[in-house]
Amino acid sequence: MMSGKLYDWDETYRGADPPPWEIGRPQPALAELINGGVSGPRVLDLGCGTGELAMALARRGYDVTGVDISRVAIELAREKAAGAGLTVAFEVHDARRLELPSPFDSLFDCGLLHNLARAEGGNEAEPYLARLPGFAAPGASLYLLAVSAEAGPGWTITEDYLRTAFAEPAWTATTIKHITVDAGSLTLPGFLLQATRSWTLGGQVAVSR
Repeated sequence: MMSGKLYDWDETYRGADPPPWEIGRPQPALAELINGGVSGPRVLDLGCGTGELAMALARRGYDVTGVDISRVAIELAREKAAGAGLTVAFEVHDARRLELPSPFDSLFDCGLLHNLARAEGGNEAEPYLARLPGFAAPGASLYLLAVSAEAGPGWTITEDYLRTAFAEPAWTATTIKHITVDAGSLTLPGFLLQATRSWTLGGQVAVSR
């Protein structure tokens, strides 16, 4: 997993071995969550990698868009979805400059924020966090999984950081659970955050994009 600055994610996915976060299935905490049902029909998977979470959602009938900065990861995701007979809109995007039409009913971030927060002193996370509410319909659900700073040097996400980043007026009903993140050959302490996009923003009714 990444430390320091943003680097060549395509090279990471071209490696002989898959990256440790590519475990061949959704993270257990997210699998349990989606088995219980999430808001739909439109779902956005941010930092989708090779598409395991996006495909799991598509199998349950959701209209899923998956975005990732790595063209190699997106190509692999498209191949996997086609082989499984699933329809998922996989697109190459930089989450810090993301432009997508219309809002979504649920947003998933499985490991994207914690990597942006590790890059360049965490500054890469700021433009992402600023844009995120614009992709959520009023009342939409956000589900975010991140490795905790308790995992050791280089990891930066704390519960206080998450509560500050996902606070009113943009987000309401924020809850944070301590979980275990599956990283292949090891497990790491992490968080599962759930929040709701506010129906109002700064005293004004939130406007769909």
